[in-house]
Amino acid sequence: MAGLAAIHPVPGVRLGTACAGIRQPGRRDLTILELAAGGQAAAVFTRNRFRAAPVRIAERHLAAAAPRYLLVNTGYANAGTGERGEPDALACCQALAERTGAALEAVVPFSTGVIGEPLPVERIRAGLDAALGELAADGWEAAAEAIQTTDTRRKLASYRVALSTGTCTITGMAKGAGMIRPDMATMLAFVATDARLPAAALDEALHRSVARSFNRVTIDGDTSTNDACLLAASGLGPEVAGEGADRERFQAALDAVCIDLARAIAADGEGATRLVDVAVSGAADTAEAERVAFTVAESPLVKTALAAGDPNWGRILAAVGRAEVDDLDLAGVAIALGDVPVVSGGGRAPDYDEAAAAAQLAGSAVRIGIDLGRGRGEATVWTCDLTAEYVRINAEYRS
Repeated sequence: MAGLAAIHPVPGVRLGTACAGIRQPGRRDLTILELAAGGQAAAVFTRNRFRAAPVRIAERHLAAAAPRYLLVNTGYANAGTGERGEPDALACCQALAERTGAALEAVVPFSTGVIGEPLPVERIRAGLDAALGELAADGWEAAAEAIQTTDTRRKLASYRVALSTGTCTITGMAKGAGMIRPDMATMLAFVATDARLPAAALDEALHRSVARSFNRVTIDGDTSTNDACLLAASGLGPEVAGEGADRERFQAALDAVCIDLARAIAADGEGATRLVDVAVSGAADTAEAERVAFTVAESPLVKTALAAGDPNWGRILAAVGRAEVDDLDLAGVAIALGDVPVVSGGGRAPDYDEAAAAAQLAGSAVRIGIDLGRGRGEATVWTCDLTAEYVRINAEYRS
């Protein structure tokens, strides 16, 4: 398996974008992804009770037909829009279906942006021809820019993996910088491959990767109404059959793409200056490790200390202590900042060096290591620091 600095086109997949003026004039805000006939897809969606209209339609359409087109708009989320939400989303799908000859159910909609505002259907309709005219196999970078909201950079990942039946490509893009704590953040992710594998295997592979990547990202603890991750397979490449080495290699490459995208989301958190890995080991099981990691990663006190580059390890200790771990032996807990021991034996490590700990927080990437000393469970959660800029961005988001 090799990760590529360049973003590799996926045979059977084309992308096109347009400036539709959905919310802001002069920016790319409409994206179409075309999947070759005979392709298939699996998807995971938000569990938020106020699931957006496009989420509900996307689920129905994917259950009814093989997808040919993904239709993605940014600017307005079409969530919290009441009875008009679904008709508006369907009208956009219908317009694309009419232009391409595809069945209505073969068009799958996705939206992101401001909640509670109606979808500007006519602007989206008007932008479809331009987006279709730009469909190209190398359209990933433009599309990754077009799906952004408060993101400051494009989020892309691409890997090639050698199988016994040939070499397949897996390429993906994502958006998300705030309202991020997926439970399947405002997060959308689209991954495509030319590999050929059964629908059930595609679905299983996606769920495994999401559990190891997007479901371990948190920026602010808020789950969006529109979160979605879709894996499309054109089937024009090598076959991934059975449960053997090929399946394992494909899964590892898909995991790598999703983890790269998840870490890119965390690194681009609104106002963030540091990407933070919270790595918990020695837990009773994986669920316990995740619980502790998320408690630390979502602590405002920990995150603001990280923003200041302040090794205030007492905040980390306190977060671990409130993570609802039954019968936790405090003497068995060890905490480190990077490779600097901070806590052991229930208190400050004997060889703790404040200057060395501060140096670990001086860069753009920080690792908090937590060993609970009670088992083999482990998990890593990716987050970022919490700065005044996060407050400014979200205070001014709709202005």
